[in-house]
Amino acid sequence: MKLISIVTPCYNEAGNVSELAVRVRKIMEQELFRYAYEHIFIDNASTDSTVSELRKLTSSDKRIKVIINSRNFGHMRSPVYGMLQAKGDAVLSIVSDLQDPPEMIPEFIREWENGHEVVLAIKKDSEEHGLMFKVRELYYGTLSRLSEIEIFKNYTGFGLYDKKVMDALRTMNDPYPFFRGMIAEVGFRVVKLEYNQPVRIKGVTKNNFYTLYDIGMLGIINNSKVPLRMVIFMGVILGVLSLLTAAGYFVAKLFYWDEMSLGLAPLVIGLFFMFSILLFFIGLIGEYIGAIYTQVMARPLVFEQERINFDKE
Repeated sequence: MKLISIVTPCYNEAGNVSELAVRVRKIMEQELFRYAYEHIFIDNASTDSTVSELRKLTSSDKRIKVIINSRNFGHMRSPVYGMLQAKGDAVLSIVSDLQDPPEMIPEFIREWENGHEVVLAIKKDSEEHGLMFKVRELYYGTLSRLSEIEIFKNYTGFGLYDKKVMDALRTMNDPYPFFRGMIAEVGFRVVKLEYNQPVRIKGVTKNNFYTLYDIGMLGIINNSKVPLRMVIFMGVILGVLSLLTAAGYFVAKLFYWDEMSLGLAPLVIGLFFMFSILLFFIGLIGEYIGAIYTQVMARPLVFEQERINFDKE
């Protein structure tokens, strides 16, 4: 009997983990009973009663397994680490806030049975934050144009991945992974399933400006060299413009020596403009250097505090 692994990252989701586990169990037992399954929760050092809820679940169902991190390792590292611990013939990623509907699992399995190694859930629409939905759509469209590979739009990681795909991901050894870019990188046969993302009922989103900036910048840094080449092009363009401006001013001064008085204001404005461009590109290069530093450090994705219901190896 083939094994389906379902992986759920969570942080302060005490009000949602039990309902998600029940809904997944119902689907697997009633519609996909021909498969064995495991449901792995990886808790990112929750500060509420999430871990207590997970302990209750594991005591009554050995198919539910839990990894508890020693601290909060962020929104990029912990989910990927949890997926890499799965042993199933197919691995599904589904978040704990119930905005990834588990009722789509049978559709994923059908597409997988039809030979697709990657089954992606693509948000057709979202019931909350319409403006943010459009901003994300614009971002991923831009990222795809900057990248050499297609970065899937409106895709959050919700989907199914064959064992071959997971084995390929394990070879990448990325200490700060951009999962959506990794999936695009490994290739394989991909099918997309559209869905409407429901509104969050319980709890609050863990995203803020910094996490969204981190995800956005990581996607660009990990998948495109275009911004670095823009530094070169902008340097050349601004250099040429500066020379032309200087030449024009010099010629005008020769012809209108007494009448022409430029003053300090244009000089100060020009300096502020040049310094702002310079700081922007220094920051951009710094992001690339920081990414290189993270890769060189090669630290583990997470450190575990505890495992529950995992067989001893």
